Amino acid sequence: MRILIVEDEPLVQQRLLRMCGELAGARARFDAVADLEAAGDRLQRSVYDGLLLDLNLGGDDGFELLRRAVAGRYQCVVVSAHRERALQAFEHGVLDFVPKPFSRERLAQALERLLDASRYRPGCARYLGIWRAQGTTLVELADVQWIRADGDYSELRMRDGRIELHDKSLAGLGPLLPPEFVRCHRSHVVNLRHVRSLHAASGSRYWVVLSDGTELPVGRAHVAALRTELNLD
Repeated sequence: MRILIVEDEPLVQQRLLRMCGELAGARARFDAVADLEAAGDRLQRSVYDGLLLDLNLGGDDGFELLRRAVAGRYQCVVVSAHRERALQAFEHGVLDFVPKPFSRERLAQALERLLDASRYRPGCARYLGIWRAQGTTLVELADVQWIRADGDYSELRMRDGRIELHDKSLAGLGPLLPPEFVRCHRSHVVNLRHVRSLHAASGSRYWVVLSDGTELPVGRAHVAALRTELNLD
């Protein structure tokens, strides 16, 4: 993995570089920048898998970059002294929030989540960032009915009928989604809040019907878990 550290305090930046390098070993390579402009330039020119982000960067608000992070292919961990912004950060889909001053053990925990994001589901995200021609915008996850895999991207179907495209794959989105989003098929994730019923037909064919009448396939491997989630057992 390649991870970018965005931290404007030189001593903290050097400590993060040293400790992350020691903790990750050969599993990751780390670069560091000190401001939003440099971070934006790096993310535009190079491919990164993860981000360690401070929220106060020389007076600039790191949330500007965080909104881009949740719209992009990389996962994000916030490292900040502003503990009061932790809930807001989790609502934007970060994997972890490490308060300053941090210990080696606490950083190791957060870094492990970043290196193996597929194993962790914070479940607190409220928004997803979406790339549009005019910039990044946020959509409410509560308004997302279902998500379909579209190659390296994900297609979000909104409650009002809109279709939004997200830069993360379905597997990449998994760690950001709240518990009500469950896999119903190898290429579909459904928001249980919008499921009206589960149906079965001959030939072991299953499908769910959503509140707007949409029907989605249900893979046999996902039927039992889906029945449990819908309290149908």
